[in-house]
Amino acid sequence: MRSTVRLRILITCGVLVAAGVGGWQLLPSDEARTDAISVGTTDEVTSLDPAGAYDAGSWAMYSNVFQSLLTFKPGIPTPVPDAAESCAFVGSRLTTYRCTLRDDLTFSSGRKVTAEDVKYSFERMLRIKADVGPKPLFPTLKTIVADGRTVTFHLSGRDATFPLKVATGAGAIVDRERYPADRLRADHAVDGSGPYVLKEYKPGESARLEPNPAYRGALARTGSPVLVRYYRTSEQLAEAWKTKQVQVTHRQLPPDFISDLDTKDGTRVTEAESPETRNLNFNVRPGRPMANKAVRQAIAAVIDRPELATGTYKDTVEPLYSLIPQGFLGHNTAFYDANPEPSADKAKKILRDAGVETPVTFTFGYREGTPYDKETAAIKEQLEETGLFRVKLVEADWQSFQKAYARGAYDVYTVGWLPDFPDSDSFTAPLVGTANTLHNGFSSKRIDALIASTQQYGDRARATGDFKAIQTEVAAEVPLVPLWQKRDYVLSTEEVAGSQLLSDGTGIWRLWELKWI
Repeated sequence: MRSTVRLRILITCGVLVAAGVGGWQLLPSDEARTDAISVGTTDEVTSLDPAGAYDAGSWAMYSNVFQSLLTFKPGIPTPVPDAAESCAFVGSRLTTYRCTLRDDLTFSSGRKVTAEDVKYSFERMLRIKADVGPKPLFPTLKTIVADGRTVTFHLSGRDATFPLKVATGAGAIVDRERYPADRLRADHAVDGSGPYVLKEYKPGESARLEPNPAYRGALARTGSPVLVRYYRTSEQLAEAWKTKQVQVTHRQLPPDFISDLDTKDGTRVTEAESPETRNLNFNVRPGRPMANKAVRQAIAAVIDRPELATGTYKDTVEPLYSLIPQGFLGHNTAFYDANPEPSADKAKKILRDAGVETPVTFTFGYREGTPYDKETAAIKEQLEETGLFRVKLVEADWQSFQKAYARGAYDVYTVGWLPDFPDSDSFTAPLVGTANTLHNGFSSKRIDALIASTQQYGDRARATGDFKAIQTEVAAEVPLVPLWQKRDYVLSTEEVAGSQLLSDGTGIWRLWELKWI
């Protein structure tokens, strides 16, 4: 029996440090295979149209079939040109950003990529305003001007993070002749200029990707053919691995399965400190139970994170006591400072002092499947054991769940969060800013002002104090309760190289790094 090879990769703010990675893992053999590498995941694609999705599964696909002006290379948290030849702020005010487009790009349709396509892609995304789209990423984007190969973005205020946002899936460039200006594209085709061409797509089942011979950009070479297989539950993904339906798995395997990985024969495991977090979110719209801050504070006083981490997740996650996770600028322990230990007595006093009748009854929405069902049941038990709350659980599939919380269907709901880019701003503005992506109705002038203050610094270290102040305010206002920070696991068979580079916390899924050995 071959021993398991276990790699540990520590990621801090998107900086990947690989330890003990031998050259045998990176170099393919002379007799190269040409069949597709099968990659399994439980992440779903909400929409193949970049204007219509703001989730990990969709953006993982975008990073392979579309180009943005900028991209992130492994281990480098500063974006580099991809579809662009060069990009830079104009002057020192950080309100005008200009890019010069490469002159050798073509869409998979064969049409040349132009600056007008870039302008069109951003403007249609802002115009469509999809409920679960990426528009909230660009609150400062005012106007866009295309002139020849030059694209100029004019911002309403200073925003040092703007280049980071451009490098995400929200900045994907689409063919303006194939994507309607005022609505999402309805078919299952893609016309991009990324390193892969989408040859076949079966929603919820699979996506077949082949290298794009016309690709020009940041990558020196494209990868092997890949077949992405989608599974509804983590148990189905684990079974697919056991039965050798896939050669690589990433997101999400059952905690029980992961905890036993050391005994698996011939399995290569990349374990990484991940920036992925999970929060308990509150719908604070007027008239809802969570509109009362005292109710939110009482729930925050009861939540037992270590119990979730060790029980539900078998130590595959770490308890999180802040909006910004460990490894990111400004991280603190504001929620631990407010509630060092779970306390039903403290929660009872908060509610009594606020004149709130108990038990407080509310709905709790969550995505179907394990471990979400076990996590939700554990939180429900923690809350109801106090006698202060009565919780009604509502389960839904991923796409229905997104639409439901966006329209305010749940009082409480849990959502995992992967940063859009390696900067603390990706945990503040999208999660607790006014008109945030959680659609929870929360707004705070104080927090909005602090967010704007963090965005004005090109030297990001100068924003540390404001990031800490944001987290202190969040712990007091409690629009959400941080639950945990994840460890990331990628499994691969011995015949596949490059799996340790598949993910590094920048939100990009580097399928092109996978090679047959």
